[in-house]
Amino acid sequence: MHKRQSRIVRITHRPSGEVIAEGPVGLWDITPFEGNFYIRWRCLRTRHLRPNWIPGLCIYKFLYVWLDLELSDGRREPSIGWLYWLPNPLFAFIAFRPAVPQFSPAFAIEELAR
Repeated sequence: MHKRQSRIVRITHRPSGEVIAEGPVGLWDITPFEGNFYIRWRCLRTRHLRPNWIPGLCIYKFLYVWLDLELSDGRREPSIGWLYWLPNPLFAFIAFRPAVPQFSPAFAIEELAR
């Protein structure tokens, strides 16, 4: 029987080279959903994502806050990601997970060999 191998991705902030996340793609790790990556905390590789407390509302996923990337050299990338802190219960898998867009010039997405 052929065992399916999972994809592993690394998400890097292009301007700084800061690795944001790295891990397998799937429901329990880095979840692609609607053109975004929702990142489980164990796959997060940076400690520099900070909520800026600017709220957002998605009509069907509900309430989130924007996340800024505050780099150790003092640079700041505002509203680079978000975090659903009051999600629609139908989308519980996105709750409390930092998220970033899959297709953004700010990020480099690499597939890694397993």
